[in-house]
Amino acid sequence: LTGTLVLSVFTAVLGFFQYGYSLGVINAPQKPWRSTEGTLAPLADTGEDLAASPHILTMYWSLSVSMFAVGGMVSSFTVGWIGDRLGRVKAMLVVNVLSIAGNLLMGLAKFGPSHLLIIAGRAVTGLYCGLSSGLVPMYVSEVSPTALRGALGTLHQLAIVTGILISQVLGLDFLLGNDEMWPLLLGLSGVAALLQFFLLLLCPESPRYLYIKLGKVEEAKKSLKRLRGNCDPMKEIAEMEKEKQEAASEKKVSIRQLFTSSKYKQAVIVALMVQISQQFSGINAIFYYSTNIFERAGVDQPVYATIGVGVVNTVFTVISVFLVEKAGRRSLFLAGLMGMLISAVAMTVGLVLLSQFAWMSYVSMVAIFLFVIFFEVGPGPIPWFIVAELFSQGPRPAAIAVAGFCNWACNFIVGMCFQYIADLCGPYVFVIFAALLLVFFLFAYFKVPETKGKSFEEIAAVFRR
Repeated sequence: LTGTLVLSVFTAVLGFFQYGYSLGVINAPQKPWRSTEGTLAPLADTGEDLAASPHILTMYWSLSVSMFAVGGMVSSFTVGWIGDRLGRVKAMLVVNVLSIAGNLLMGLAKFGPSHLLIIAGRAVTGLYCGLSSGLVPMYVSEVSPTALRGALGTLHQLAIVTGILISQVLGLDFLLGNDEMWPLLLGLSGVAALLQFFLLLLCPESPRYLYIKLGKVEEAKKSLKRLRGNCDPMKEIAEMEKEKQEAASEKKVSIRQLFTSSKYKQAVIVALMVQISQQFSGINAIFYYSTNIFERAGVDQPVYATIGVGVVNTVFTVISVFLVEKAGRRSLFLAGLMGMLISAVAMTVGLVLLSQFAWMSYVSMVAIFLFVIFFEVGPGPIPWFIVAELFSQGPRPAAIAVAGFCNWACNFIVGMCFQYIADLCGPYVFVIFAALLLVFFLFAYFKVPETKGKSFEEIAAVFRR
């Protein structure tokens, strides 16, 4: 690890910090949003009688939540194009303008039609996060040495959970989650965007991009020396040369070719399934139910217990940074899915028997913490960086764009549909997630390869075999 490598990775993952903050902040205010006196009632500042038309507030709230995912879905398809056109660092610099603009719209919401400004701000911030969630793994995987690629790739998830945790803490009533301060709460991740903007000016461009895409050998060597310190760059240059020859023979791969060529078929299926398993694992459901379960368990301040879940989330993401290079991606992914499956079954039993046995609430509480822990061990961090590892330089931008779109689309589906499914199924909603987790486990067991310590070419060879 060199100072330049640490700075470059830290700066890049600030994009994922903003992603996590944007995910958590919309739920941070503690008053019920359906109340006309609730913290986010200004969302529907339309002059209409909200008590007579509660569906109007519901509609504006749903739009505020879902427009973030819609923005991410739209922009994720342009990741490959903008990353190749501008380079990784310049692309991250340019897209930061979207984050700053989106956060300004939300931060100034009290000075205009607040519901429209927040919906617009969430959409623009979503556009930024869609681009960032593709550009950041691309850059981090390309500047990281092979031995550290998994550990540094796990930092994406650490940045997300840190963003969620900070948004939960700042959203407490006595801090920013109140009637006066909510616009500042919503727009505060703009500070991270400004910090990232200025730090990116100090970061070297990806040596892989310079060498393979632009053919600038000397600049690639300089970039490698900055990132690696006194190490001889020739071994990595030789690896890049081999990859460049491969890329030249396979040429740039379009999204259409990615799906039509049998060469990439297995890798594409794996890339999509790991994204689907992350979003449909039920992690959002756990966070949805946690406060309610803690209330039933007799916790005086359930919001602090929910923040405790956020702390556990963060701690075990840190632990996974160290585990991922020791245990390997595949084994951690499998262990995480199986642990979540067992926790989901325990959660269902706890919720169903809660009315008969008061102590079942503690079973549910333990299940919540275990579910979160197992998510952060594997299914949380690994999908963000494994896609960049599964593909060589030619198809990588298209693959990251498709995987990003899939992740955002699943995010949108969960956000829009979970409330209805939870109302319909009640405590049995976790049976659905348990069944899905079993499918994901079986798929990962038979189809997901181990990428630990392997070059991009060695991973491609696994699929060819």
